Amino acid sequence: MVIPAKDEADRIAATVKAALELPGAGLVVVVDDGSADGTARVAEQAGAKVVRHGRNRGKGAAMESGAEAVRLLDDDRREPRHLLFLDADLAETARDAAPLVEPVRRGEADMAIAVFSTTVKLGGHGFVVRLSREGIRRATGWEATQPLNGQRCLTRAAFEAARPLAAGFGVETALTIDLLRRGFRVTEVEVPLAHRATGTDWRSQLHRARQFRDVARALAVREPAVARLLRGTRLP
Repeated sequence: MVIPAKDEADRIAATVKAALELPGAGLVVVVDDGSADGTARVAEQAGAKVVRHGRNRGKGAAMESGAEAVRLLDDDRREPRHLLFLDADLAETARDAAPLVEPVRRGEADMAIAVFSTTVKLGGHGFVVRLSREGIRRATGWEATQPLNGQRCLTRAAFEAARPLAAGFGVETALTIDLLRRGFRVTEVEVPLAHRATGTDWRSQLHRARQFRDVARALAVREPAVARLLRGTRLP
């Protein structure tokens, strides 16, 4: 599995240890995406293989680096692993991600997206969720429950078909659209995972502005109707 991480030294150890408890979890790769804290060191001590970006390159790039690391580390495997992506701040709840793998393992889906059964305070980023959900619906006709959820299990074939991934926080929205348009099967699975609660301070607001920018850009490339709606909108 692959865990993109930036400045998550306080939670990454708990996330890695919980992820290693998942059935069949023989390999956990943490991609330290330009952290300024001890994320890489803590993750390695917890049992993960670590890939480091010297500078912050964004979530899409971290996912690609992690997937490539898995491929290289699995070079002697006859069949490529499915790819399970988890966020770094899940902490102990990461051990409950197993149901997300099952539809892909059984061959019923090419990508499974998590729907959190635990309610988390969103702190005001609902407008980004609505943008992503509406963009996916316009582009594919599919209604996503939690379109920005980064907890996803994919076949290697599906992941490769979606490359190159969209930049930054637009990656989940673009991944869903691109795979559905290419005929891959996408499903949602309810799981009892939980993020750190989203704040309302200026850093959190800046984060949401960046999310909006990246999702809008990913949609503008893929859906002309969304591009027309966003024309003239000043993106952060």
